[in-house]
Amino acid sequence: MISHTRLLTVSLLAAALLAGCKERQAPAQPAAPAKPAVQQKAEPAVTREQAMAALLALPEVKSWSQDIEKRSRGKAHGAVIEDDPTPRVINGTAYWQLSFVENRADKVQRRESFLVARTGSQILVEDTASDTVMSLDDWRRGIRRVETKSAD
Repeated sequence: MISHTRLLTVSLLAAALLAGCKERQAPAQPAAPAKPAVQQKAEPAVTREQAMAALLALPEVKSWSQDIEKRSRGKAHGAVIEDDPTPRVINGTAYWQLSFVENRADKVQRRESFLVARTGSQILVEDTASDTVMSLDDWRRGIRRVETKSAD
């Protein structure tokens, strides 16, 4: 009987140990990385039509359009055209390649070339003579200097 008692005791002890192991909880899973409090929204894409409208809304372009209409007595018009459908990429940003032109019955004359970001609201001005680009603000400062000189 001693061997049966001993076997029974060892069995009960093993069962108790196994039961204790089962009651332990599984180790906690690592916490998911915290989400930033404010997620940045991606800037919306700008369509070609929206880019053209943005240029036509510039005060300088509006003024040029009115001047063309007035000087030609309605025979010529200002317009924005797409130079190249392939986006121009500068510093990782893609731009629409557009120009403001004087549209006459016999010819189209380019006034200025612009690059309008395909996301966001950035507009650059292209100097085709030197093959450089400048910000809209820098371009405006240059135009004002020319207007000031011509007014003197």
